Amino acid sequence: MQKLTNKEEEIMHILWKLKKAFVKEIQAEILEDQPHYNTLSTIVRNLEDKGYVAHNAFGNTHQYYPIVSIEDYRKGFMSTAIDNYFNSSYKSMVSFFAKEEKISADELREILEMIENPKNEK
Repeated sequence: MQKLTNKEEEIMHILWKLKKAFVKEIQAEILEDQPHYNTLSTIVRNLEDKGYVAHNAFGNTHQYYPIVSIEDYRKGFMSTAIDNYFNSSYKSMVSFFAKEEKISADELREILEMIENPKNEK
């Protein structure tokens, strides 16, 4: 899976939310730093070239839809982040969040419960 730019990732989140959209519909969802229509169209076509989206043609217009699910993207993104920033150690990642006080002891106990009893997942 090719790495996405921040703007490409933002557009993918819009497409995951909308399920399918024309460029004008994507543009309407961008609240800050809205790119010009032609720029946005180029970014969406780049996402298609990278294998993230496909389209249905309606005359000269295209309706785009994601072909990579958010779950698959999340798995790839997290694996890369853990490899690059935590030396491929999930323990290092969890301890980082604990030290930064981004995860509580109760949440860690819930995670431990999920690990010990995977069938009881909520």
